[in-house]
Amino acid sequence: MDQIETPHIVMIPTPGMGHLIPLVEFAKRILEAHPFTISFLIPFLGPPTREQKSVLGSLPEGRSNSYFLPSVSLDDLPPDAKVETRIAQILARSLPAIRSHLRDIQAMCRGRLTALVADLFGTDAFDVALEFGMKPYLFFPSNAMCLSFLLHLELLDAQVTSEYREIVEPIRLPGCVPLLGIDFLDPVQDRKNDAYKWVHHHAKRYKLAEGILVNSFNEMEEGALKALQNPKPGFPPVYSVGPLVKTGESDRVDGSVCLTWLDEQPRGSVLFVSFGSGGSLSYLQLIELAHGLEMSEQRFLWVVRAPNDKVANASYFSNENGRDPLDFLPKGYLDRIQGRGLVVPDWAPQVQVLGHEATGGFLTHCGWNSILESVVHGVSLIAWPLYAEQRMNAVMLTEGLKIAQRPKVDEDSLVRRDEISTIVKGLMEGDEGKQIKIKMEELKESSSRVLSVDGSSTKALLEVVLKWKSQ
Repeated sequence: MDQIETPHIVMIPTPGMGHLIPLVEFAKRILEAHPFTISFLIPFLGPPTREQKSVLGSLPEGRSNSYFLPSVSLDDLPPDAKVETRIAQILARSLPAIRSHLRDIQAMCRGRLTALVADLFGTDAFDVALEFGMKPYLFFPSNAMCLSFLLHLELLDAQVTSEYREIVEPIRLPGCVPLLGIDFLDPVQDRKNDAYKWVHHHAKRYKLAEGILVNSFNEMEEGALKALQNPKPGFPPVYSVGPLVKTGESDRVDGSVCLTWLDEQPRGSVLFVSFGSGGSLSYLQLIELAHGLEMSEQRFLWVVRAPNDKVANASYFSNENGRDPLDFLPKGYLDRIQGRGLVVPDWAPQVQVLGHEATGGFLTHCGWNSILESVVHGVSLIAWPLYAEQRMNAVMLTEGLKIAQRPKVDEDSLVRRDEISTIVKGLMEGDEGKQIKIKMEELKESSSRVLSVDGSSTKALLEVVLKWKSQ
């Protein structure tokens, strides 16, 4: 079919690789089976990164286009503005450029613009979509429980006068594990902060969507999805289209160090330790983790980043001069763990590591992309949340699905080395770890089944696609 005659979908990911990757994978799923063309309009600060270009380059040629919108200035924001404020402002200030590109795409497509799909901080683009006769849809890159929380945030905001962390009784969202206020998303923990106002703003606008596409699947969040798919009046239909995870081989040659080392380890024997692309620890916590992994006597592959604070000797602990993250490890550490542990700075090919037969566990920050990658590969979890919705995710993993262990934090907000050692041993060779492994294998099979021709996620995607074709 000629590109000019096909229905055209426009997708707008707000800044962050955790937003871009699943939306690109969603686009691939559409293009694999349906005669659409897709354009990505990408708001950002500064020049596009290598990682962004690599992910977008995995889209099929000829039926997809990517446009980086002009960089916007955030110089008027306070230096301590939270990431959610920055993301929302980037999108809001990119609306004129989005409108201009839609005019160009409309001319190319002879009026065949069909739908605009924006992610969780992109709902201000809904108004622009309507100007062009496009149906607005929300792509939610996290899970159904987090989506449910945000859809109910307007009601919660009206009912609660205190900070949410002060709520004594657990909050019970429909179909979800009970949540304490302290485990709510980071940006809602200070209701006076602009980050909360932006989250609240977009959450209210979710109800303007023609439909919400959530990166989850029925067998993983049966209760939450059932409640969302039988919603209250005024809620849009919700389609579970996941798991959408990064596919394909890495183009980073330095990843071969990790994979070669894993090739030499026994099957299921290695704990992978990584806190995602944006996660880092304090220096004291990094030291405790180092000793805890060593004390566990388990094999491990650890992605280390420079600590996020300055302790004691500021000049030593500053990474401003490009200091190697490995320099922050205890003296003699690399020699002591040689043969049993591999520590790499900053990056590892996560998808390939999780898919390697030697990997038997994953100590993770609980980012949703990382969780889904673990499920797809059947890798058991240790939940160590840091920011965003990760504490909420950790509650779901440990108390709801029971596919993860979570270390205890002491009165100084540190996870101590003895606790780390115990929980690592428990996951890798203990009875609870064996039970988690069984459940993860079941979820792995389910995650494959839902993406099959007759799977629930494939059917949900088809339902949306048929709506787009009929417009």
